[in-house]
Amino acid sequence: MHRRRRRTALVLSTAAIAAAPLLTACGSEAHPGAAAVVGNDRITVSQLEGRVNEVRDAQRAAIPDEQQYEQAIAKSGGLTRSTLHTMVLDKVLHQAAADAGVDVSRRDIQTMRAGLEQQAGGKKALEQGWLQQYSVAPSRLEESLRTEIEAQKLAKKLGVDMNAPEGQAVFWKELSKASKKLDVDLNPRYGTWDVEKSKRADAKTPWVREVSGDGAAGPKQA
Repeated sequence: MHRRRRRTALVLSTAAIAAAPLLTACGSEAHPGAAAVVGNDRITVSQLEGRVNEVRDAQRAAIPDEQQYEQAIAKSGGLTRSTLHTMVLDKVLHQAAADAGVDVSRRDIQTMRAGLEQQAGGKKALEQGWLQQYSVAPSRLEESLRTEIEAQKLAKKLGVDMNAPEGQAVFWKELSKASKKLDVDLNPRYGTWDVEKSKRADAKTPWVREVSGDGAAGPKQA
């Protein structure tokens, strides 16, 4: 239902996760209790776990059948790390947009939401589609749409075609500049941040204890 043109940030985020890692930024333990530090902002472990739990609670409410719910959990097993990636990337994108003089109004969000609801077949259908496809809880939908619009406006400001490799390269170069400016620092538990690609990359450090699990809360990691 959601066409490529309207999924700029989500498509780019997926591409970034799949890209080959280049470890250029290091995580440190200088910020206790933080999953990541982005500029002057701290994303705490508690905030990260809260975001993951929002998605799990929404999945539980949407999928009453226990077997289907377990299958949904299995499909989104990397939820904790992918959620942190999204939280950090959103801040990087916002910085790049601000540097370019791009802003998003409430009206922009309402207009996009109305159009997507019409395509999806209603509010509920849109919320469930976003939850299933992108692990975005209904309560975070408009926040996600804001990011979508910000990415589209930034691409327009840069004068690039996001359907062309050349355009994507220019767009990511701007995000790389913002990433460097913010000096993104991830807790080693969640990997490191690739400054050039503005993405999280897994850190292979022997002192980091890897714990398998669904990443919903507590010490488990996705």
